Amino acid sequence: MKRLFSVLMAFVLLFSWQNAEACTNLIATRGATTDGSVMITYAADSHQLYGEVYYRPAMKYAAGTMMKIYEWDTGKFLGEIPQAAETYNVMGNMNEFQLAIGETTFGGRPEFVDSTGIIDYGSLIYITLQRAKTAREAIQVMDNLLQTYGYASSGESFSIADKNEVWIMEVMAKIPQFENGVNLNKGAVWVAKRIPDGYISAHANQARITTIDFNDKENCLYSEDVIDEARKAGIFRGSDEEFSFCDVYAPLDFGGARGCEARVWSFFNRFADGMDAYLDYAMGYDLDNHMPLYVKPNRKLGLKDMADMMRDHYEGTPMDMTQDIGAGGSHCPYRWRPMSFEYEGNTYVNERAIATQQTGWWFVSQSRNWLPDEIGGRYWFGVDDAATSPLMPFYSAATAVPICVREGNGSILEYSRQSMFWIVNRIAQFAYLRYDRIGAEVRNVIDTYENRQLQVLDSIELKAADMKKQQRISFLTQYGVDNGTKLFSEWKNLDEYLMVKYIDGNIKRQNADGSFQNNGYSERIPAYPIQEAYSDKWIETVVRDHGKVLIQK
Repeated sequence: MKRLFSVLMAFVLLFSWQNAEACTNLIATRGATTDGSVMITYAADSHQLYGEVYYRPAMKYAAGTMMKIYEWDTGKFLGEIPQAAETYNVMGNMNEFQLAIGETTFGGRPEFVDSTGIIDYGSLIYITLQRAKTAREAIQVMDNLLQTYGYASSGESFSIADKNEVWIMEVMAKIPQFENGVNLNKGAVWVAKRIPDGYISAHANQARITTIDFNDKENCLYSEDVIDEARKAGIFRGSDEEFSFCDVYAPLDFGGARGCEARVWSFFNRFADGMDAYLDYAMGYDLDNHMPLYVKPNRKLGLKDMADMMRDHYEGTPMDMTQDIGAGGSHCPYRWRPMSFEYEGNTYVNERAIATQQTGWWFVSQSRNWLPDEIGGRYWFGVDDAATSPLMPFYSAATAVPICVREGNGSILEYSRQSMFWIVNRIAQFAYLRYDRIGAEVRNVIDTYENRQLQVLDSIELKAADMKKQQRISFLTQYGVDNGTKLFSEWKNLDEYLMVKYIDGNIKRQNADGSFQNNGYSERIPAYPIQEAYSDKWIETVVRDHGKVLIQK
C-alpha cells in the first residue's frame, strides 16, 4: 500500500499542473537531418491556452521606454522592465535570425519559487527572441533577465536553436531570502548543454541534464552558484563532480518517468537502436537506469519525421493507447482527465502521449544556415491536437499572418467562425468518436497537404532567392498569408464533408471520384451506408460485462 500511495501522489503532483505546463520538445541537430537544418518542435499543451500566432514586428524604442510584463499563460501583471533600444521581428517562437525557442515545465522542488520575480518562463522566451540572434546569445540574455528581475515560474527546460546548433537549458528560481521586505536572493540557477551535431534529443516535463562539464564551456554553460544554492538549501552534500542538476533540483519519480520521460523514450525508440534497454525506465519500473540526454539516430530525419512524431500515441509499444479497452470501440488513442484513477484499492494510470487533446498550438522550426535569414527560417505552425491538425508554413522574417491564426480572433472562451483553432477543434472532436475511420481520413488529408507544401516551398524559395531582401520578405509574407487563408477554407470544407460522410455512425458509400453514391433513384437519397462493427476488444469486453442480457437465444 505504501508503494501505491507514493505512485498516486506522484501522479497528483505531476498532473495537477495548470496552464501550459505539459509540453513536449523534440530536437534534431544539423547532422541528424536530411537537409542539414536544425529542427525543434514544441506543443503548448494546455487546457486553457488558445491557438494563435504571436507576431511581434521589429521596433526601435526611445531611451526610458518601459515594457510591461504579463505572465504568459495567466495574463497576470508582474511588473515593468526597461525596453531594449531595438527589438527583432518575431514570428511565433522564431525570430528573423532563425533563432527558435520552446519550453517544457518540470516544476522541481517546490521551495525554489520566487513570488517576487518579474520574468515568467513565457515572457522569458518572447523577450529573448526580440533581443538575441543566436542560441548562445539567447542563453546570455535569459541569464541577464533572470538575475536582474527575478524568475517568476517553477522549474523550466528550454530548447534553444539557431541555424548552427541547439541547446537545452534548465532553470530553477533561487529560494527567496527576505530582509525588510526585499528579496536578497533574487535570480535563478541554471545549466545548459549543447546537443552534439548528428544527435537527437528531447525533453517533456522532466529535467534531464545531469552532471556539469566544468572544463567544457564550448558545450556546457551554467550559473556560477548552481551548486552553492543546492548546498545552502541542504539538498546536496557531495563533490562538485557528483552534482547532477536533474537529480538534485527535480528528482525523478514514477510519474516523472511514465508521464514525461516515456514521451522522450518514444521519440528515441522510433529513430535510435537499443532503446528496449530503457523501456522499464520509461514505464517507471526502473528509475536507476537513466536514459541518456541525447542519442544517435539510425537514420537522418526530415521535416515530416519531426512533425509526425508530434502525432505519436505510443503506437507499437506496450503503452500503445489504441489497443486496450480504454480506446473504446474505434481505437481512440485519448484518455480524458484525470491522469490516474483508483479501483478496488489499486491506482492505475492513463497514458500521457506526445499527441494530446488539450494542445493549444504547436510548431516545428527549421533553421538553415546555407540560406539568407529571410528565407532560411521556416516556422511550421499548427493549432490544437497535432494528430488532427495540419502545419501551415511561415517564414520567420515575415511581417504578417492570416486572419485565421491572428491574435484576438476568438479565444478559448469565444467561438470564432474565422478561427483555425475552432475549425480544427470541430474536426478533432468528431474524429475522436470514430478515430479509426475519421481520424485516419483526417491524417491522410494532413499528409497530402504537408508533403505538397514541402515541394511548393522549394519552388517558392527559388523565386525568392533572386529578389532583394525587402522584396523577399514581402513575397514570403504574402505566401504565408495566402496559403494559411486557403488552408482555413479547405478545413472548413473538410468539416462539412466529414459530417455528411459519417453522420450517425454510418459511412456513406463513395464513387471512384469521391462523390457520394445515391440509391439509384434519387440524387438526394444515398445508397445504403456501410455500418462497421466495433473493435474485437470492445465486443469481448461488452460480452463479458453484459453478455447474459444481450445474448440472442
